[in-house]
Amino acid sequence: MKAFLGMGLLGSNFVRAMIRRGEVVQVWNRTASKAQELEKAGARAFAQVQDAVRGATQIHLTLKDDAAVDEVLKAAEPALTPGAVIIDHTTTSKEGAIKRTKAWTNKGFTFQHAPVFMGPANALDGTGFMLLSGDEDLLKDLAPSLSQMTGKLIYFGAEVGKAAAMKLAGNAFLVCLTAGLKDTLTLSKALNVTVENLLTLFNSWNPGALVTARIQRMTGPDHSQPSWELNMARKDTQLFIDATQQTGDHLVLMPAIAALMDEWINKGFGNHDWTIIGK
Repeated sequence: MKAFLGMGLLGSNFVRAMIRRGEVVQVWNRTASKAQELEKAGARAFAQVQDAVRGATQIHLTLKDDAAVDEVLKAAEPALTPGAVIIDHTTTSKEGAIKRTKAWTNKGFTFQHAPVFMGPANALDGTGFMLLSGDEDLLKDLAPSLSQMTGKLIYFGAEVGKAAAMKLAGNAFLVCLTAGLKDTLTLSKALNVTVENLLTLFNSWNPGALVTARIQRMTGPDHSQPSWELNMARKDTQLFIDATQQTGDHLVLMPAIAALMDEWINKGFGNHDWTIIGK
């Protein structure tokens, strides 16, 4: 039997999918009504977290942060089945994942951090990506169960906490991508470029396909043979800023990028490839 703690959009759909597979799931949420809603799908809802974990051999969590995970597990501890496996899907700090893995192992339990790149629809359909690191033998035992929850398991090696680090790195990219798209949309509005125009461009010229090559170029040892000079990239960046300012709007990322470019130009790298700003 499984317990699931945290009935937000992700957790609740994980539970629905488990029940569809014929699993017995006991659920808890700080706001009790969210757990009770899952009773319609066949879950057993409990108002107290100790009652929710009692008898469960596998406990899953999707909570807010490190503090919430620690608080909920502390409350659940007296009722945990000896040797139970705790699987935390919460996005947490690397340090927190390492600390909890060690602490719960010392208490005689198994703690596995398994953050995900999955939305609610993925949780319901068993698609998306689950990140893992740590004891390879343990993960081989858990793989059949975890594979049912996601489209793909990605193993990053034996280092405890590596999955947490990878999740944070991936989320950083998503945050920067969204902020960069905001600047793109703001500039496009200033230039009378419609969203449909942008989609036409990106459907033909997919900048996402450039990510791997761009990272390799940025982290490479030599930027002296440019495909786009830093001086020219800085000129274009100013055009972005000026065009937007003329409409009374402003860009979020571009001024900071321009300042970074100026630092490298002042250090004498204006004729180098512009990706040198990533050094």
